[in-house]
Amino acid sequence: MINVIGVRFRRAGKIYFFDPAGYDIVQGDKVIVETARGVEYGHVVLGPRDVEEDKIIQPLKPVIRAATPEDDEIESKNKIKEKEAFGICLEKIKKHGLDMKLIDSEYTFDNNKVLFYFTADGRIDFRELVKDLASVFKTRIELRQIGVRDETKIVGGIGICGRPLCCHTHLADFAPVSIKMAKEQNLSLNPTKISGVCGRLMCCLKNEEEAYEELNSKLPNPGDTVTTVDGLKGEVQSVSVLKQIVRVVVTLENDEKEARDYKVEELRFKPKKRKEKITMDEELRALELLEQKETKSKLDDE
Repeated sequence: MINVIGVRFRRAGKIYFFDPAGYDIVQGDKVIVETARGVEYGHVVLGPRDVEEDKIIQPLKPVIRAATPEDDEIESKNKIKEKEAFGICLEKIKKHGLDMKLIDSEYTFDNNKVLFYFTADGRIDFRELVKDLASVFKTRIELRQIGVRDETKIVGGIGICGRPLCCHTHLADFAPVSIKMAKEQNLSLNPTKISGVCGRLMCCLKNEEEAYEELNSKLPNPGDTVTTVDGLKGEVQSVSVLKQIVRVVVTLENDEKEARDYKVEELRFKPKKRKEKITMDEELRALELLEQKETKSKLDDE
């Protein structure tokens, strides 16, 4: 076991571990640490705790110091300088006629580098832009092309659930999300209902996938033949995954058919290998609709 603290930086959802190095640090404090990008100012989101060594990426770097009032002032000034840098970069992009959308600008804490984040449809030759920016800021310049999901993560916003976006608040990495997950959860493949603010499939589909897989494994498939608790045989018409309720069309003694709802434990059925939830044609069609939506959004912006 090794004693560590968890630190998060302004534009990184991921938590990084550092050696407290004997400092009396608690959750909520600000610290100065050394990272691969240089010296940075971070927020302590996990107070000192013991963690197994195999869960730590070695070597574990020590905290340089607890942030001082002077460090807090530098961080505040950097935020102001970033807004100015953003405006200057926009002007330079327009001057060079580059087809790119500037998303954000960032100063490293020690001012050794200025980073500019942008999106673009293809590769951009920004060598002349970098030279122009370097002559203005007199420091190292880095232009980093990001995707639409990263753009949304930086900018933030409100999701269709009415809460701040998960990617902006707590998600460290983007997990792969597929159309099949939406189908597993009995959701419509309508892009407007399963797409997030970024235009891609909602990240929360992945969060709930495991629970839905387990619940679906206990249910029969629509079309299966089942025997009910009252001795009737019938065909499964539909299922309610969360309620674990099955609607069965049963055949009565007079050969009349009637739809009845049963709890899954009130049914007997032969477990079958679950059918593939989505065909390739369905997935291709859903992806095509998503692309059409994204193209329309770009045209509207223009």
